[in-house]
Amino acid sequence: MSQTESLDQAPVFQLKGSMLAITVLELAKNNLEALDRQLAAKVAQAPNFFSNTPLVLALDKMPAGEGAIDLPGLMRVCRQHGLRTLAIRASRIEDIAAAIAIDLPVLPPSGARERPIEPVEAEVKKKPEKPPEPVVKPTRIITSPVRGGQTVYAEGGDLVVMAAVSPGAELMADGNIHVYGPMRGRALAGHKGNTKARIFCQQLSAELVSIAGKYKVSEDLRRDPLWGTGVQISLSSDMLNITRL
Repeated sequence: MSQTESLDQAPVFQLKGSMLAITVLELAKNNLEALDRQLAAKVAQAPNFFSNTPLVLALDKMPAGEGAIDLPGLMRVCRQHGLRTLAIRASRIEDIAAAIAIDLPVLPPSGARERPIEPVEAEVKKKPEKPPEPVVKPTRIITSPVRGGQTVYAEGGDLVVMAAVSPGAELMADGNIHVYGPMRGRALAGHKGNTKARIFCQQLSAELVSIAGKYKVSEDLRRDPLWGTGVQISLSSDMLNITRL
């Protein structure tokens, strides 16, 4: 077998069925000028929708008495607006003859009712809105001693006390609490439930320490070997852990 015969036997194409979305322009009147104006208005609404759109011209629903259609002129108007005519659908002899004369395929009249479509521009994808930034208040810093009976609260942030905290004084913070002096009062960190909050103090002598509602009082704290030293206090598995700074 020659090389030419071998090549001839090898398939060079396949025929496959395909369901393609094709726009049908159903002509209601034989008025090319009006069609030109109305198509221009449609294209202005959604230019991308009409860009090289495959089209079937449906002439079979036109009322009787509209007269002969200038098929090349009709196709020209459609082409000017981005519609590419693939075939016509017709029942009148003169329309079929006009299509055959320009080698345009003719489809049989349709008994089905097409659904009117309106061009819709693809929606511009909106950038996802950034979630609101969490409100973080600046750290509250206290430089003077906190005396018995006083309450100092750092809402939405940390509390830093640079001096001593006397018995009967109360420190509260939604975040961490730092005490750079003797801590003899009460310290409540993570006041609104922040379990990651911590308490740092240079000298643990507190009446009470608490993180997110879990607490120890002085009777418990005194039994800890780190009583009176510099410590950090954290919460783990609903238990307060005291470790050396």
